[in-house]
Amino acid sequence: MKDVWQRLPKQPAEGWISVVLVFVMTLTIAWSIDDSAWVLGRDHYTDFLALTVIWGVAIGFVGGKVGWGRWPTYVLGALLAALVVPLYAGAVLQPEADWLVQYQATANSMLEAYRDLALRNRVVTQQFGHFLLVLGLFTWATAMFASFTAFGHRRPLNSIILVGLVLIGNMSFTYRDQLTFLVIYSLAALFLLIRFHAFDEQAEWLRRRIGEPSAVSAIYLRGGTVFIVVAVVGSLVLTQTASSAPLAGAVRGIGDQVLTWSRDLQRFFPTGGANRPFGIDFGPTAQISGQWTTDGSPAVTIEFADLEAEPLYWRAVTYDDFDFTAWRQTAPVGIDRAAGEDLFTGMAEEPSPDSFREVRFRVFPQNFRGSSILSPQIPYQIDAPVRVSFVGSRGWFASVDRGGGDPYTVTARVPLVGQEFANGLTANRLRAAGTDYPPEIRELYLGVDEGVIPPGGDAEALLDEILAVVDDPSNPYDVARTMEDYLRESGGFVYDTNITDRPCDGLSTVECFARHRRGFCQYYATTMAILLREHGIPTRMVSGFLPDSSRDARGLVERINFSAAHAWVEVYFPGFGWVKFDPTGGGVAASRPLPPGNPVESADPNASPAPAGSGFIATIPPFEEGEFPPGVFNPNPQGPDAAGLLIAVSVMLLVVVGGLALVAWQRGPRGEVTPDRAYATLTRLAGRFGFGPRPTQTVYEYAGALSEVLPQSRPEIQTVAQAKVEVAYGRHALGADRMAALGEAQRRLRVALLRLLFRRKARPRRG
Repeated sequence: MKDVWQRLPKQPAEGWISVVLVFVMTLTIAWSIDDSAWVLGRDHYTDFLALTVIWGVAIGFVGGKVGWGRWPTYVLGALLAALVVPLYAGAVLQPEADWLVQYQATANSMLEAYRDLALRNRVVTQQFGHFLLVLGLFTWATAMFASFTAFGHRRPLNSIILVGLVLIGNMSFTYRDQLTFLVIYSLAALFLLIRFHAFDEQAEWLRRRIGEPSAVSAIYLRGGTVFIVVAVVGSLVLTQTASSAPLAGAVRGIGDQVLTWSRDLQRFFPTGGANRPFGIDFGPTAQISGQWTTDGSPAVTIEFADLEAEPLYWRAVTYDDFDFTAWRQTAPVGIDRAAGEDLFTGMAEEPSPDSFREVRFRVFPQNFRGSSILSPQIPYQIDAPVRVSFVGSRGWFASVDRGGGDPYTVTARVPLVGQEFANGLTANRLRAAGTDYPPEIRELYLGVDEGVIPPGGDAEALLDEILAVVDDPSNPYDVARTMEDYLRESGGFVYDTNITDRPCDGLSTVECFARHRRGFCQYYATTMAILLREHGIPTRMVSGFLPDSSRDARGLVERINFSAAHAWVEVYFPGFGWVKFDPTGGGVAASRPLPPGNPVESADPNASPAPAGSGFIATIPPFEEGEFPPGVFNPNPQGPDAAGLLIAVSVMLLVVVGGLALVAWQRGPRGEVTPDRAYATLTRLAGRFGFGPRPTQTVYEYAGALSEVLPQSRPEIQTVAQAKVEVAYGRHALGADRMAALGEAQRRLRVALLRLLFRRKARPRRG
């Protein structure tokens, strides 16, 4: 280490200002990610990223200036990052603990995340330490590469391109205004280019005796500064005044694929953050974060065949299983249906003609890129080939999907409402429906996982609050109707699309909403669905769009914007099927109460709701004794030491990768061995370790100088050098024995040159 400090220049040739510019340029990445608040919407969780950038720039600068090669610098930086970044992440998880507990906290969080996603098959994980670790390592590596490329390879443009891509990439995923970061980056990058260019030109100015180099350089820098200021100011003016979008057509349609990727990878990304929506896509899972982000752009236009007076909720998907902070469809099965074919023939939700009325309409997708068919209640027929997805052996609706983005016509069946219909929905008829639920309904739609409603918690207290004001707590309709009103109006709940400032770490969505009484539609709907299940009433969550409150004058055209994306619940009533309830407050819900209708005698006067969770088959095995519930960090884990396991696995991987690399290095290239290739390989590998030939050295001079550094490899070096001179300059042809000796010398030198990692005192110079 003392030798390293001795060889580190007190004043870099490029000037300390260049180092500061690289620092500032790469710090914009940390500032941008921190401002986006990717981890649970808490920007203070990622404050440490600025420190990882400083570490990365420092390692890259030191490696470049003391003459380390690229890979030695990167390996050393990776080892330091593996030691330092877990401590930074652990300091977020356990801020008051000592460094060993912080390291264990990071390791435990990573292990629990793996268990959640791989072993417990959870939709998402409540752990977030692994996100902090990945972001820290990413910013460290980016800064280190940018710094070494600038000061080691002397290629600042490569650094600028990399940092710019990362910065713009992060900015494109967030709706936060980060123009300031882009301006800072642009200024630092442009000044860095000018300084490096002026430095490179000084040698040419000296050779040609073009005045005093420092004076010429000052003139060059002043001119460049004026150019930068004018260019940046002009760009800012243009960004505030330009209105055209010349590249809009070039990216049209990319959103379809991005939606598919984001849906597939959603469970591996952190929840929260000011992420910019690509649109709405209703997939087999629905992750609930701390923020609800949509925009007012048009999603679809719907044209009715006949006048439609009733406001219709546009259902896309339903979910049967809730996993702490996410909904999913349990093992959905898909069947293909041809255009015009009845979709639900023979299934549990096949609509009966005497209980439903037909609604026919045509959907014109605009910016909505999802594959889900939109329909009020049950889509009966569609004029395009579709895939019907359902859960359970009897076929309970999950979704209907199509390919492509063309318009499609739907014939839907909507429940009849009113006493005048023999099977029309009324409050009294549902009140008398009883609780004779089919076994599969109990199995699919009554499950509440352990920890979702913790004993003695706020969710349990909320359920007791609601039941205390229900006229008949044993009647499912009375409970559902009262709970809808309580959450929407009476319980003091506040509709809020951003609750990232509310501490809900380790809590389920239901417990978080019950504790803070703030949230958006997914919080309202999830809470109602799970509390009803806890009381023994089968419920599922639904995602889709709210009805348009302003149809055209004829009532035939409805325009749905993305801001109408919504979640609500459906409750199962024997003899009637699924009935919609919308508990979302803040004036968002558009559902109307059912007419009371005539009193109806109960089909089962003695019926009472089934015990909580009856008939539910758990999909996640119970936790072993001493194990904490998923999402709750255990600072003193029972069983194997998570930190020790992480270290052991890391060491094992390092040994395996290192062994394979050494074998590949020693084996050498498989191609034909020639004197030119052998000498080029020798100089290239030695140059990577800081011992490349100088431009003025001959082959023999360089070989002699390198042999002084590696005396034990002198015979092999001389063999390669002599072959190079004889063939390149003497025009000799080497025999088979000489070529075999040359190949063996090249193979041995690939291993021997590794010793240059530890020989840093002098470069091979002669002549």
